[in-house]
Amino acid sequence: MDAITALHRRVSQGVLGEPAPAGEVLENIKKAALRAADHGMLRPWRFVVIAGAGLTRFGELLVRATEADSGPLSDREKEKVAARPRRAPMIIAVVCSPRDNPKIPVVEQLLSAGAAAQNMLNAAFAQGVGAMWRTGGFAYHPQVMRELGLTAGETIVGFLYLGTMKTEVPSPPELNPQEYFSDWR
Repeated sequence: MDAITALHRRVSQGVLGEPAPAGEVLENIKKAALRAADHGMLRPWRFVVIAGAGLTRFGELLVRATEADSGPLSDREKEKVAARPRRAPMIIAVVCSPRDNPKIPVVEQLLSAGAAAQNMLNAAFAQGVGAMWRTGGFAYHPQVMRELGLTAGETIVGFLYLGTMKTEVPSPPELNPQEYFSDWR
């Protein structure tokens, strides 16, 4: 798929199955992240790939984090929380890892990490891989951040769920650029 078509047609896919992207397809997704807009070439991002048995361990982490906030869960509630990572065969946690730089504020570095995530979504879609960017409370939970290895000052920009599309790609809504762009006079 050419780049313009991918950019115009990309939609999130919430229903994903095996297999996860692998080989050259996964490498292309990773390389796309590294081409994100990056003022000062600080590379203020890193990525944690969660797949295979890691999905089970991640689900267990989500249960522990939930229980730390809310107290013990019923077995049914534990199963539901633990199953969340299994909505896809691979998750990539996108981490903003800001660098000290007097000329480039953290907000610009955070935007760069977001651009890296968007590049991965576009690269996935262009290769026929389904993807969904998810955040929610777990992205900001101190226990989740700590157990995923984040250090002081790092933040999770989002979790990219990747896998094989199990449904037809819906047509994105047609938006009129004139409604969002104006000329400054």
